[in-house]
Amino acid sequence: MTSLLDRTVAALRAEHDTLDGLVRTLTDEQLAAPSGAADWTVAQALSHLGSGAEIGRAPIARAAGETVPAEDNQTIWARWDSSAPRAQAEGFREHNARWLATVEALTPEQRSSLTVDLGFLPEPVPLVTALGMRLSEVANHAWDVRVAFDPEARVDAGSAEVLVDLLTGPVGFMLGFLGKPAELAKPVSLAVPGAGLVIDDAVTVVDHLEAPSATFDGPAEAFVRLVSGRLKPPYDRGVTVEGGVTLDDLRRVFPGF
Repeated sequence: MTSLLDRTVAALRAEHDTLDGLVRTLTDEQLAAPSGAADWTVAQALSHLGSGAEIGRAPIARAAGETVPAEDNQTIWARWDSSAPRAQAEGFREHNARWLATVEALTPEQRSSLTVDLGFLPEPVPLVTALGMRLSEVANHAWDVRVAFDPEARVDAGSAEVLVDLLTGPVGFMLGFLGKPAELAKPVSLAVPGAGLVIDDAVTVVDHLEAPSATFDGPAEAFVRLVSGRLKPPYDRGVTVEGGVTLDDLRRVFPGF
């Protein structure tokens, strides 16, 4: 059986290949177009992913034994922010490919044993957690790019399935940052594709619910976009919620990033 980590790596490879192929075709005018992320152009969304790949490769490479020179994150962000849109797009292609090559080169033993010091969490995390966080970024921001040119764009179905599984375990802690449970007047248990969402004093995703109080009727990719604050009109067509909570209620819980 393929492990969750291996599925995550495969999803990251598929995301890169799809987005890399699209970026190769974009004109300067298209790079300057608004993306699905508020206040970001397509080039800026790609810059965010590219700088994240540059910064995020270093701790994984160090964990694997590579010597990587230290560079302040602020310096890296400033360099990307000052780059022209075309350079931001090409930089994404280069640095995301390099990040992915580093991950794909890890041995099975390294994949199962490495812990990664990301620098902003209290302690090093298992590799699957670091990669799961990256998949959340890539899948959602890749949608930001694609929806600029295709209003029917969806988060990749394979990535969405993996992300739901990751939210039930290795990256579930992210819901503490993404969710605002105080926005609801009473607890809710929501059946979602492949899992369940529980909103009470906290927000958690569980692998099963016996008696949900509401049902999310839509694909897994729509649930992923809900959690990231991207299930908004007009990109919510065909999605409904039945039971003790509304879609607008859920959108308040997940304002997005």
